[in-house]
Amino acid sequence: MGSHSPKAKKPSICLPSHLFFLFLLLSTNLLTFFLSTTYNPCSFAHEKIETKTRIALSLDEPEEDLPLEFVTFAYGQKLPFGFNKRFDSDTMYSPVGRACSFYKKDLRKYMNYKVNGSCPNDESLAQKLLLKGCEPLPRRRCRPAAAPAADDPVPYPACQWTTPPDTSVVWNAYSCKNYTCLVNRRLAKGSDDCKDCFDLQGREPVRWREREGKHPLEFTIDEVVAMKKPGTIRIGLDIGGGAGTFAVRMREKNVTIVTTSMNFNAPFNNFIASRGVIPLYITISQRLPFFDNTLDIVHSMHVISNWIPTKLFQFLLYDIYRVLRPGGIFWLDHFFCRLDQWQDMYKPLIESIGFTTLKWIEGRKPDKPQIIEIYFSAVLEKPLNNSWY
Repeated sequence: MGSHSPKAKKPSICLPSHLFFLFLLLSTNLLTFFLSTTYNPCSFAHEKIETKTRIALSLDEPEEDLPLEFVTFAYGQKLPFGFNKRFDSDTMYSPVGRACSFYKKDLRKYMNYKVNGSCPNDESLAQKLLLKGCEPLPRRRCRPAAAPAADDPVPYPACQWTTPPDTSVVWNAYSCKNYTCLVNRRLAKGSDDCKDCFDLQGREPVRWREREGKHPLEFTIDEVVAMKKPGTIRIGLDIGGGAGTFAVRMREKNVTIVTTSMNFNAPFNNFIASRGVIPLYITISQRLPFFDNTLDIVHSMHVISNWIPTKLFQFLLYDIYRVLRPGGIFWLDHFFCRLDQWQDMYKPLIESIGFTTLKWIEGRKPDKPQIIEIYFSAVLEKPLNNSWY
């Protein structure tokens, strides 16, 4: 056997083990980073979180072009005694409508005043902001315009059916400059809201006391109140209550009604208050300022109709359902829309809310024969039992 020498091995590069593992770790991390930036099934959720964070930050970092008085009121103020358990925060934010900052030009005008001085006489501007969604309006540190020589109101109960003095109103925002003009407006051409509401000697005294023309859509207060046990209708709300006559008539039944109204070319809120009932100056878009399950009755005539966007209409009906107590009633008075809208949209929507029906009447709207429109009146009850399911 002969001897032989081993084959020569090719030179190789060997990494120490700890460097090899370091290289592997870096490679894995780089690969993970690459994949996470190119494809992420949760990226939409992350976007929403980042958006919310930016919105939250913006509350503490006001935009430069917002009025200083608006920023002073609306942005966070530290509580004097620090963290408060009831607030679950150490900061107080004053509520303002989300849309206020959308209309900066109008907002600057509204918030332009001398602190501790007189507010501008700007009712029209304020109402325009409300209707655009700047609701609630920001508070102001000034004194509102008022009549220079106001009189005391007419005493109760005479005030309920007496035209109030002209000196109770600041008339700048309206085409009429006194109540005589408003009373006579019923005779003029035009489409002003509630044209005959201010004539307390005309149709107002018979509203809800008797049926006009004995039409089945006309419900009287007596027949609606009689649908419930005596004394169980005590407090409620009238949405878009015109001159406050519904609240006045209900007060005669020992029922307290708060009336919402806007001032469309007339001092509706002043007029309602002058009659000894409570006005509430909010739009139809505002969340009703009552706690859940508290009111005995909610009424609305003409205001809740097909001019409201459908989704907001649905939100409104659920808000009415929310504030009514179990067993409370919603009196929808003369809702109107086209027949096809009623069949395809509004009737199914109203039926879906959860009310039970105490009375339900549909009828043809006669004033536009070229369009098939319907009126609808109903008394709907929030179930006394199992209203939450």
